Amino acid sequence: MDKTTEKLHNRIKRCCGKAIGDFNLIEDGDRIAVAVSGGKDSWTLLHILDDLRRRAPVNFELIAVNFDPGFRGYRSDLIADYLQRHNLPWHLEKTASAAVIDDKLRPGSSYCAFCARLRRGFLYSVAQRLGCNKVALGHHLDDFIETLLLNQFFAGKLAAMSPKMPAENGQQTVIRPLVYVEEALISDYSGRCDFPIISCACPLAGEQEQRQQRQRMKRLIKELSSEIPQIRHSLLRAMGNIHHRHLLG
Repeated sequence: MDKTTEKLHNRIKRCCGKAIGDFNLIEDGDRIAVAVSGGKDSWTLLHILDDLRRRAPVNFELIAVNFDPGFRGYRSDLIADYLQRHNLPWHLEKTASAAVIDDKLRPGSSYCAFCARLRRGFLYSVAQRLGCNKVALGHHLDDFIETLLLNQFFAGKLAAMSPKMPAENGQQTVIRPLVYVEEALISDYSGRCDFPIISCACPLAGEQEQRQQRQRMKRLIKELSSEIPQIRHSLLRAMGNIHHRHLLG
């Protein structure tokens, strides 16, 4: 690791460590399933958590979990090869997501939303089978604030993500340790590492309305940040600084 990459790694690690402390994300004895899709965010999360694991004052375990959705061209073999070469504990689960979506998706429903629900269900089920009490997801600071704006603009509600919440099955806790890390920092870091970045191979990737709406939020935040440099961190702080007396509900 060269000096620039090491600096990026340490910056992300500090942000991640702060989030873990602020929200009590990791505790002694935790066994954590880290969802690894093959994208830059999940690879970064896995490597940072593995580094923290080696130095943390508490003992916890990690296991990388990857799902092969069954889309033609998805290279789960590249993920498995990388994890094996780097001696990272891992589990690969082959699923029939593509076939299930084609069979069950109702007309007019969101392909991406249905696929996401399937992935979450698979993830929680596998985490339970592997004896994991926590599931770590690679959502970063930009994901949090984009989701906040998406819900306000398109759903008319004040909601975003939580850095720590009960899983929908009631068996695990979902944690998002990259909550304080900007996407640009992850992009710089992952671009300097040898991560095998792969796409989900979804035939509709980039065509769904939800993806297009998120891209609009990215462009809006980028445009506003040129005039308001602190806008990302201000929006994130707003999620924990709620004045109920000044809201309608």
